[in-house]
Amino acid sequence: MLKILFKILQWVVIFPIFLVITIITSIITMIGCLLFGNRIWGYYPPKIWARISCFLACQRVSVTRIGKIDPKQSYVFVANHQGAFDIFLIYGYLDHNFKWIMKSELGTIPIVGKACKIAGHILLDDRNPKSIFETMEKAINSLNHNMSITIFPEGARTLTGKMGRFKRGGFQMAYDLGLPIVPITIEGSFEAMKRGTYDLHPSHLKLTIHEPIPTKGLIQDDLPALMAKTKEIIQSALPEDRR
Repeated sequence: MLKILFKILQWVVIFPIFLVITIITSIITMIGCLLFGNRIWGYYPPKIWARISCFLACQRVSVTRIGKIDPKQSYVFVANHQGAFDIFLIYGYLDHNFKWIMKSELGTIPIVGKACKIAGHILLDDRNPKSIFETMEKAINSLNHNMSITIFPEGARTLTGKMGRFKRGGFQMAYDLGLPIVPITIEGSFEAMKRGTYDLHPSHLKLTIHEPIPTKGLIQDDLPALMAKTKEIIQSALPEDRR
């Protein structure tokens, strides 16, 4: 009975309110970025939106900070990708300004896609080699301007709850610029809303921010080991059946 009541609440209350606050946040972000620049306005309105969204969806959030993150340092944040709430969790609770590298399909969402572009987030079409090259150029430009980026190196949300294979792009950027990589572990998002469904479930979302991994002093041949180390650290904060 409780599941049925929550399902009704989801479609009658939660989703309509979420849609309204998403549109309002997108409009505020666009206006703020156009008038005052996207460093502040591309981050803080969406951060508030993300926290409200977690609260609205009845998600309990806990954050564990293992590593010390310097607010003046640029990083490449690397996270596993369990579900739709990964975005809310990182946006709302990482507490470090950054730009996303996100799938180009998100840029086609009415209002939201436009807001993402104006906010300076980087849209990637991984089916187009030219787009991949241009995306990396934009990401490197952001990093060179003391901005961090966040990537999901698996490329897509998991279908099984377990982590998938990592792609090389973000690690190559960190290596080329000598920037630290910060592994991030997300747990609970798979239960909150699985890929391919809109079934919302109250869950415990856990965000673990690990110690930064330096890349200075590495050589190109060290990249596979760097990727393996990052994945191992992310997995260390997951239960066995999610690794």
